[in-house]
Order: sequence, then C-alpha cells, then structure tokens
Amino acid sequence: MPLALIVAATVLAHAAFNGSRLTLSLNALSLGASPLTVGVLMSLISALPMLLGVTSGRLVDRIGVRMPLIAATSFLIVAVVLPGAFPGLVALHLTAAGVGSAFALFHICVQHMVGEMSTVENRRDNFGWLALGFAISNFVGPTFAGISIDAFGHRATYCLLTLFAVVSLAVILRWRKSLTHTPHGARDDQQRSAWELLRNAELRRVFLVSGMLAAAWDLFTFVMPIYGTAIGLSASTIGLILGSFAAATFIVRLSLPWLQRRVREWPMITATFCIACVAYAILPMVETVPLLAAISFLLGLGLGATQPSIMALVYATAPTGRAGEAVGVRTVVLNASSTVLPLLFGGVGAAVGMLPVFWTMSGALAVGGWFSNRRRGAERER
Repeated sequence: MPLALIVAATVLAHAAFNGSRLTLSLNALSLGASPLTVGVLMSLISALPMLLGVTSGRLVDRIGVRMPLIAATSFLIVAVVLPGAFPGLVALHLTAAGVGSAFALFHICVQHMVGEMSTVENRRDNFGWLALGFAISNFVGPTFAGISIDAFGHRATYCLLTLFAVVSLAVILRWRKSLTHTPHGARDDQQRSAWELLRNAELRRVFLVSGMLAAAWDLFTFVMPIYGTAIGLSASTIGLILGSFAAATFIVRLSLPWLQRRVREWPMITATFCIACVAYAILPMVETVPLLAAISFLLGLGLGATQPSIMALVYATAPTGRAGEAVGVRTVVLNASSTVLPLLFGGVGAAVGMLPVFWTMSGALAVGGWFSNRRRGAERER
C-alpha cells in the first residue's frame, strides 16, 4: 500500500477518533457530568489498549496487518456512531472504551506498516509523513466536531464523524491485497516476554520519555474542554483552540525533514520538554481566547516534533522480528499514562480546580527535560 494512501486512511480514521473524543467530553458536560466523570470517560479510551497493546503488537508481527487493520476500522465505525443512535451516559462510556481500543490497534498497524516498508535511511522521514497526517487529523477532528456540535448537536456530530471512518475503511478495503497477511501465522515456539524488551536500556529510555510526552499531549486534550467550559467558551471556540494546537503540529512536522537533518533525536526531545513545560506553566493564568490559542500553538510546536524521532528510535533498537511488539509495548506505556492521569487530574480538578493540574504537569515535564538532556549529553560523549 503506498505511503500516501496509508497517511490518507490514517487522517480519516484519526479525525473520527479525535473528533469523537472532544464530542464525548462536551456531551458529558452538557449532561451535567463532573470533571471526574469526564476523567473516567477519557481513561476508558486508554484502559483496554493499555491491557491489549502487547498482544496486539504480537498479533501484527505474527499474521500481518490486513485483518487487524480492517477489523480495527470496522469497530471504530460502530463505536463512533453508537451515541448518535443511543444517547446517554451509558453509550458514552461504551463508545469511549470502543474508540480507544479500535484506534489503538489501527495505530499499531499503520506504525508497523511504515516501519516495515522503510529503510534505515528514509525511516525517520516516512514516520515524519505519517506524523504530518496525524497533525492534519488533529486539526480536522476537533475543529469539525466543535463546529458541528454548535450547528447540529451532539447526536448528529457522532454520525458525521462516522463518515470519516467509513471512507478510511473504503480505502483500506480497496488496497487490502497489498497489505501483509499470513492466514496461519505460526506462533513462535519460544515464548518471549515483553519484559525482555524493557531490559534493553535504550528502548526503556525511549518508552519513558514517550510516555511523559504522551501524557502532556493527552492531558491538554482532556483539560481544555473542561477549562474552556468553566470559563464560558463555546464548543466551536474550544474546538478552534484545540485546532490551533493541531495547526502547530502540522507546521512543525512539515518542517521536520529540514529539522531532522540538523538536529538529532535526543536534543529535539529535550527541546520539546522545555517548550511544553513553559506552556503548561502559563496556561492556567490565561482566559482570553487569542492567548489561549497562542499557548496552544506553542504547545503544539513542542509536542508535535518528537513522534517521528521516537518511532525511529524504537525501530532502530527493537530486536529483529519484534518491531510490532515493541510498538505494542510503547502503546501500553502511552495508554497507562492516558488511563491514570485523567482519573487523577479529573479528581483533583473537581476538588480544587485546574491550576494544580497544569502546574503539576509543568513540573513533571521539567524533570523529563532534565532526564532527556542527560541522555543528550551521553550521546555527545560517544
């Protein structure tokens, strides 16, 4: 399957996923849910992927991506449309678990496809193109959802978002014969533990910083609807602020081919931690829309730059034949933070407000910057 079509299918599926995530938050708040309830919904998006990430990665290593990718996209369609057909908090909880599980498998598949089709020389650039696709859908999904909610309501928005996933599935089905597939993929006789991957010091460092940066990304998408609603912003305004974040990730990823030829992986990761730390420190002191959009843009510039570098490090370090499993372990790490943090910070936000939430994340990012800077120094000494 050509890289351009992989990116296009990813943009469509991720727009459905990301738009439904914002719609779930605002829908729950419109039904009178507390920040803690919204935190539970956001945690459900990550809970099952956290448990199934390694298994999913091993499945992709064993049988290829064709059937997992088709199944993931089909399940995403069902999960997104569910609250449109059956409104209420119960459906919101089911959808949160469903879209998270479906897109996690989709994500492992497309990352594996790009990694396997790339050479050492072009792998980081190819992951950069995929990351650019994610940046586009990060803008399209929330922005479309916010405008649609104000214009048509929550139920219609779920149905419209489903169309993105339907088109993605149509692209995948059209090119399904070009996707790798082993109908009776043999299970490795030697049972290998995911802990073996964590014994690899370089992979362990990559998983750690990846989890911290993902936590910073997910926290922003979680707290912005709550914070925006608390200060009286409309759904479309909140969507546009999230869209500003996504626009920044698009711009920085568009410049990645130039940046990556001049800046190595660990220095770029260190810079990301510093930018995100500053953004989270000043965010809770701002209530005007232009400044919120500007800070959102700053945060997007930082967090948007690192994914291709991290994925290139994962594929460069993973043992032969276990790249999908390594991506699965990374998925577990990402979703562990995405499961715990919304519950923790949702409870804190409900009890004492959002200021401690923002500043706690800022402090954690400062520690992450110190850690990655040490790693940069170690690389320089080689």
